[in-house]
Amino acid sequence: MGVFDLWSKKSKKEEMRERIAENYRKGKAAEEQFRVKCSFEGKEVERTGRGHDFRVRTRDPWTGRVVRSELVEVKSGNADLSDLQKKTKKKKSNYRVKREDPWFY
Repeated sequence: MGVFDLWSKKSKKEEMRERIAENYRKGKAAEEQFRVKCSFEGKEVERTGRGHDFRVRTRDPWTGRVVRSELVEVKSGNADLSDLQKKTKKKKSNYRVKREDPWFY
């Protein structure tokens, strides 16, 4: 048994599965980082459905009225938008794509 036998070869399928799982974890970490950052800025962050990740509302501190509301899609690294996200971005004027790189990746 050689030194390099400690790291056994993985199949292409296993490598792909691990890469997808890693990208998923990185994306979730970026979303959580964005949520925390917005909360520190005093914005309301609400998880939404398909086509975008969050609805972010900014309220006037004196009246409590919503001053600005936007739909936000959080992406980590250089991930592409899905077809549904591209379609939503074209339709909605308040749609934003935020790029976040998690602190611990």
